[in-house]
Amino acid sequence: MITAIVLLRCEVGAIPETAQAVADVAAVSEVYSVTGDWELVALVRVRAHEEIADVVTGEIAKVQGVTATHTMIAFRAYSTVDLERMWGVGFDDAEGL
Repeated sequence: MITAIVLLRCEVGAIPETAQAVADVAAVSEVYSVTGDWELVALVRVRAHEEIADVVTGEIAKVQGVTATHTMIAFRAYSTVDLERMWGVGFDDAEGL
């Protein structure tokens, strides 16, 4: 699985609606509102590199409210914890990490 991190600039008054529309894109696994120069960060997971362009330029960039994107492709994932358990619903399951 290939992961791309997509930074998104959006119309400030439409951040929640834009975030939900981006989250509804099939290849998008997560969307976060963030501080700094970008309003949203989306994680895209696809099987082939060619699909990244289809998802980012063909779908995400066309979402109403998105004004700019910047895409980074992840080479490797480094983690010592089970991120799914930690970020999943129900913090009780993440206790003891």
